Amino acid sequence: MQIGFIGLGKMGAGMARNLSVRFPVKVYDTRPEAVQELVEAGARAAGSAAEAAEGADIVVTMLPGPQEIESVMLQEGGAAAALGTGAIWIDASSSSLDAMEQVKKAYPDAGWTALDAPVTGGVPGASAGTLQFFVGGERRDYDRAFDVLSTMGDPKRIVHVGGQGTGYTVKLCLNLGFFLHVIAGAEVLALGTKAGVDLGVLHEALTHSGASSAFLENDAAQSLFAGDYKEYFRLALVLKDIRLAVDLGRSVGVPLEVSALVEQIHRRALLTYGDGGQLLAVRQLEETAGVSLRHTGS
Repeated sequence: MQIGFIGLGKMGAGMARNLSVRFPVKVYDTRPEAVQELVEAGARAAGSAAEAAEGADIVVTMLPGPQEIESVMLQEGGAAAALGTGAIWIDASSSSLDAMEQVKKAYPDAGWTALDAPVTGGVPGASAGTLQFFVGGERRDYDRAFDVLSTMGDPKRIVHVGGQGTGYTVKLCLNLGFFLHVIAGAEVLALGTKAGVDLGVLHEALTHSGASSAFLENDAAQSLFAGDYKEYFRLALVLKDIRLAVDLGRSVGVPLEVSALVEQIHRRALLTYGDGGQLLAVRQLEETAGVSLRHTGS
């Protein structure tokens, strides 16, 4: 099976590296140094997105968002025109169905199919090959692509969630839910600490109550309390995912008032600090409230 892989960022590089151990892989990125690193790991270099897709049974894209997807797939030298009959395009990006539909509408009779298959697990999961995939599309395409997906992820956590677009939707719901919890958790930590409660005591009380969350149990304890705002995932990408979720709510008729406020909180953090770590909205709260959420105890 021939694989094309487009997008060798922090996530994509690890995913492509794992694929190259098992399959012949052609890789493309706008950064030649990223391509060279994968060539040294056993992949072949492609000079364009189209070259990566040409002759491939499966093409995987791992890109920042809808704009980059449309550019890579549709612009001159794009991958969509080079995909052959029977090929499958797997988009592992956190994106929207609109972007995928724009590509498919441009080539209605091309003979290839597509899966939206965004991931969770972060850079460590991409490197270790333990990502979780939420896959939307035809079941037969999911079955055909399973060996490729399971080379990049944990086979037990590769889930067919429904028709086209449902993979994107599940991932946007997951990310939106997490960052809602980030802001809520940071606010209660700041409130209790500013009111005189020891941060460790407060954290213990919260995580053993109905107010707990994955953010409080994991990210706060493992990263935030040590001053780590999780630089490996960019704040601009956080904002993009929240915006896409809010836009989805608008399109399907679900009011997301709290989510819209959380979007603006992260937008202000981006304007304040630039494109740094994903938890910089918490730093903004700390500085505004005059508290420091640091704790070195167990």
